[in-house]
Amino acid sequence: MSLYLDTSLLVTLITAERDGPRVEQWLRAQASEQLLVSDWVVTEFSAALSRKLRAGQVDAARRQMALAEFSRICATSAAVLPVARGQFQTAARLADQYATGLRGGDALHLAIASEHGATLCTLDRRLSDAGLALGVATTLV
Repeated sequence: MSLYLDTSLLVTLITAERDGPRVEQWLRAQASEQLLVSDWVVTEFSAALSRKLRAGQVDAARRQMALAEFSRICATSAAVLPVARGQFQTAARLADQYATGLRGGDALHLAIASEHGATLCTLDRRLSDAGLALGVATTLV
């Protein structure tokens, strides 16, 4: 089984947020699974760290260290999936289901995970609930 890690998990893990130890423990238990991220996660991760820098939650050196750690994970532990045009179209169809409250980026995560037959793993309850309602396997960590 493949596990698609969304951005919330990786930001929490790498920037030592409050739930970081719990995410690390969960991730260690998944060692036999195939871990996946996407080019969209790469974009969101960088944006999240920039937001943290602007908010004073990390300094420039810590941001660089976090980016390096994320790159290491992508190079050694997780396959990075490209984002295809069709996945944007699928994400639009998912986002059309307005009652789920899906944001565009979250719909894209669901589309990518679904296309690859992966379970989307997240800390975001709204995303997890929306995925389940739309028939996409999710795990709320």
